Amino acid sequence: MALRFKTLLVLAVLASLLSFAKFSHCEGSNWATPDQYIHACYSDLPSLFGARGLDKHVWPYASDKNSVEYPVLTGLVMFATSGLVETPLSYFNLNAFLLALIFIFLVLLTAKLKPEFSYLLPVAPAMLASLYINWDLWAIITMMLAIYWFDRKAYLYSSLALGISIATKFLPIFLLFPIIFILWRSNRVKELIKYVVITALVWIGINVPFVLTTPTGWWRFYKLNIERVADWGSLWLALNQLGVGLTNLNYLSLLLLLIGLAAIALFLFEIKNTPTLASVAFIVLAVVMVASKVYSPQYVLWLTPLAVIALTNKKDLYAFWLWQSVEVMYHVAIWQHLAVVTGAHFGLPQGGYAALTLLRSAGSLYLVGVLAKRALQARNTQGSAFDLLFEASKAYP
Repeated sequence: MALRFKTLLVLAVLASLLSFAKFSHCEGSNWATPDQYIHACYSDLPSLFGARGLDKHVWPYASDKNSVEYPVLTGLVMFATSGLVETPLSYFNLNAFLLALIFIFLVLLTAKLKPEFSYLLPVAPAMLASLYINWDLWAIITMMLAIYWFDRKAYLYSSLALGISIATKFLPIFLLFPIIFILWRSNRVKELIKYVVITALVWIGINVPFVLTTPTGWWRFYKLNIERVADWGSLWLALNQLGVGLTNLNYLSLLLLLIGLAAIALFLFEIKNTPTLASVAFIVLAVVMVASKVYSPQYVLWLTPLAVIALTNKKDLYAFWLWQSVEVMYHVAIWQHLAVVTGAHFGLPQGGYAALTLLRSAGSLYLVGVLAKRALQARNTQGSAFDLLFEASKAYP
């Protein structure tokens, strides 16, 4: 055990350094465009330092039109670190250092959840390629803690961690879907109600001061997501780029999300034993991301640790590596396409980018299918949801 811990620690440190080396090219060019896309070293860290007034130590939600476009705890991290530095370079280095520490802790936490496959996280190429794009790891680590405590029935700690995670990057709110199912199926209705209430109160308690003092700046994140058009990485943008014009995107993406969640609900009812949150979190968030109006390149940071803790059989490792390969291809594709968009003389044209965007979504769904198929090998012997649907269509004798 001690040897595994030391090995993982070394791998995590090496991975964080290797990822930093990938991003360090842009430090020399001061993140010039299109150079930062050509060399795939773009990062929101230095970009937003000046764009959101952090270089002047402006409160991140003070502006009605130019406030930070993230939930409040991410905004606080951005603001707190900006007060310690003066330049985009030092801002990037400080935040990258903190993200590296979080990543190392994430690797060790993953080893607690899934020791036999934990080595995959620090060697996953798409993970390493994306470590310092954004502040996502701050929310990911609290999400993983919520999963860790939930599966150990420490529901109070888990709900506190999930509330904090949602206040950092809202995406983990979708984990309430499997959490409610698991607690309900385990006949823990009181725990279910308490869990949801505590999570909501934590989120509300964190957000209320911002709502009261800078409501417009606080609302900007939610407003942008409601009004967002088809954005980078989404299948909706890919379809538009391929000439399939779609209207009413909010309704279409919501409809696809509801279809996906309904399919997941049927899947959960099909499983013989009550699943762990660790085993189904990847499936839920991957479906949410595919249905979303944006599928950012750093979303792989969310999915990789969830994929690792969802694996149960070495025979499924091929699917994990296939998915990682597709993610790496997309990682290269988006930056090379943005290079063309921003004036580079070479790169990836629109059609090629759209095709690889669709391939990425297909890769995520393929891994979802492999994990779901493995879970369904133990079917519910007392009758399944599918059986109920078919029986309901028969005539009553």
